[in-house]
Parts: sequence; C-alpha cells; structure tokens
Amino acid sequence: MNRMDYKGRQQKRSLPKFECVCITYDEIMFAYATQLSENADILAVRCNVPIKDLIEEKRYCTDFVFETMNHEKIVRECVYRKQLTKPMTAKLLEASRTYWKKQGITDWGIVTDAEKIIQSDKT
Repeated sequence: MNRMDYKGRQQKRSLPKFECVCITYDEIMFAYATQLSENADILAVRCNVPIKDLIEEKRYCTDFVFETMNHEKIVRECVYRKQLTKPMTAKLLEASRTYWKKQGITDWGIVTDAEKIIQSDKT
C-alpha cells in the first residue's frame, strides 16, 4: 500500500493480464506481479488501485486487485515483514481491509517478503 503521490523508485512493465502498465515500487510487488501474470487461474489484474476516503486527506492505493477465472475478486497488499509491527502500517492495512470489505470483497490479504517469493540478483 502506497501513497498516490509516491516519489520513490519505481519500475514500469507491461505484463499479460494487467489492464495497464504495471508500476511496482519494491521487490515484493515486482515478484508478486510476475506471479500473477503467470498464474493460469487469474483472469485480469489491476495494480495501484486508488482507495478513496482512507485516512485523513492523503490518498493511498491498494497494490493489487485481481479477478480469478470464477469471477472472484481478490485484494492483496505487499508489505515487508519488518514493517508489520509499525503502528502506521497496521493502521493502513486495517483501513484497506475495511474499505474493500465495504466494497464487497472478502478475500483480502497481505504478501510479505518470504524468501520463497523474492529472488535477488545479488550474490
């Protein structure tokens, strides 16, 4: 979950199943975007989906909203494990979960930086 006006490093890619250019801000998002584009059970993916009226006047976006072949919508937020204990991260994740629940999406979850997901080019 990032702010809409995020100015940090980003990577832009065109991937199959993504409705527009996929912009990722860290290794977790990059790896998960690749997994989603290669998953045969995924029909369509949107990334950096704006969340309206989330917290204060700052605008945030959800990392991934995707639809499966059986037309179920799923939301995933990408977070580093070390960030999970921070109060603001917990507040934002809970606000995201609540927002999507109000939108009728019950399959909400987080993706963390487990070693199985991220493979670094560094040796």
